[in-house]
Amino acid sequence: MGEVPPLDPGSPRVQFGAEMRRLREAAQLSQSSVAARLGCTQTQVSRLEGASRTPSKSDAERLDLLFKTANGNAFTRLRERILAQPGGPIWFQSWVEEIEPTALVLRSWDPLLIPGLLQTESYARHIFSQEPQMTAEEIEERVQNRMQRQQILDRDTPFSLLMLIDAGVLRRKVGEAKVMYEQLGHLLEITQRPTVSIQIVSPECLTGLMGAFMIAELPHEQPDAVHVDSSDAGHVTTDRKSVTAIWKRYEMIRLWAYPEHMSLKMIEDVRQEWT
Repeated sequence: MGEVPPLDPGSPRVQFGAEMRRLREAAQLSQSSVAARLGCTQTQVSRLEGASRTPSKSDAERLDLLFKTANGNAFTRLRERILAQPGGPIWFQSWVEEIEPTALVLRSWDPLLIPGLLQTESYARHIFSQEPQMTAEEIEERVQNRMQRQQILDRDTPFSLLMLIDAGVLRRKVGEAKVMYEQLGHLLEITQRPTVSIQIVSPECLTGLMGAFMIAELPHEQPDAVHVDSSDAGHVTTDRKSVTAIWKRYEMIRLWAYPEHMSLKMIEDVRQEWT
């Protein structure tokens, strides 16, 4: 994969991390000490300071209280500027910031593309490059954000990732053949992790044509959350009726899924077609 472009020192995400580090060091606090006050891990604090993690609303508010920032909202305002950046739609932020980082199990279905959490950099870049009226800088920002989002797969507490992918996705050309060969190889590699499962779904499954979605099982008896894609804006909800409907659709799609060992063989066979 290509290298991730360098971070822009003027971006609000980098400014958030730099100011956080400056105030922490001025207060002679360790990252672990700040983590205890934020209710997160030292690794997450490190990622905030390194601009590789989007701060949550609670992160910003607690940092404003901890460091008694100007007007009591310096970090909150920086976070608002981060959300206004072209790196990702605001409606998706609650999923990425509040739901994925705490999920016990993530289930997803995609009838059109490799899911974002499993995309290679080159695959993602080609997808974003097809967006109308998007500048080169905006494309790189979105690619970088997607790669940073994938760091959740390496979080301290592993979670289960169960992916259903339509068989047609394996042969849908995204970029050059090399991009597809690399992408399918990445799928095979990531399934070596005991917490990741990928099943290919028969193209005869019509139930899934209504669109992609994700289901998150959350801890502490919180209700499940779902994220449903659409052409212009996705929808995130914990509404019981909506969640139940998506669960039923997921189970119906799963009936058309090949066993995992067959699915991996299919991925490998199609991968060889891209050589």
